[in-house]
Amino acid sequence: MFLTIEGVEGSGKTTLVQALHERFALAGIDVLVTREPGGTPAGNAVREMILRSRLDVTPLTEAFLMNGARSEHVTEKIRPALAEGRIVLCDRFADSTLAYQGYGRGLDLPTLRLLCLAATGGLEPDLTLLLDLPVERLRDRLAERIAPEDPFEGEDAAFHERVRHGYLELAKSGGRWRILDATLSPEALVDAAWDVVQPLVAS
Repeated sequence: MFLTIEGVEGSGKTTLVQALHERFALAGIDVLVTREPGGTPAGNAVREMILRSRLDVTPLTEAFLMNGARSEHVTEKIRPALAEGRIVLCDRFADSTLAYQGYGRGLDLPTLRLLCLAATGGLEPDLTLLLDLPVERLRDRLAERIAPEDPFEGEDAAFHERVRHGYLELAKSGGRWRILDATLSPEALVDAAWDVVQPLVAS
């Protein structure tokens, strides 16, 4: 089973991924935890390039870099783990490209979908948890940090609003999407996520 966690900056994705990993471990279930961009040497290089070095690139270049890293990630890590019968829990996947470079940066969505399709080889998550956080709460959480951890955190409120709107539009398709209230306490959010994930894993 392939599970992904999506959401705007400061929505608690990383904390939730770690907590779900612990729940799986307590249940004796083997899980591969990974993230995007990252997960492979190439992915980590792209992560460093975009998120740490503050490299100034065009939105389209950003999308190509993200999907180049994604192609390596799918081929080298995600598909092999799934083929072994493992659960894969990933912090962000292709939906982030649609939300951030599409809705956020204004790139053409059909073009981005084709780019993501080429990178993933058609692989889609079985379940995507969207941590929905209002932008005013997002700004409060980011303000508590000493400095932005990456360039996306430093974007203005209008950008984050577009990204949030994009995620909610994507989630309207239903299916694999489940929307969780990211304003909940970390403990309550983990419980809500586990209530969704555990029955699917058990089945």
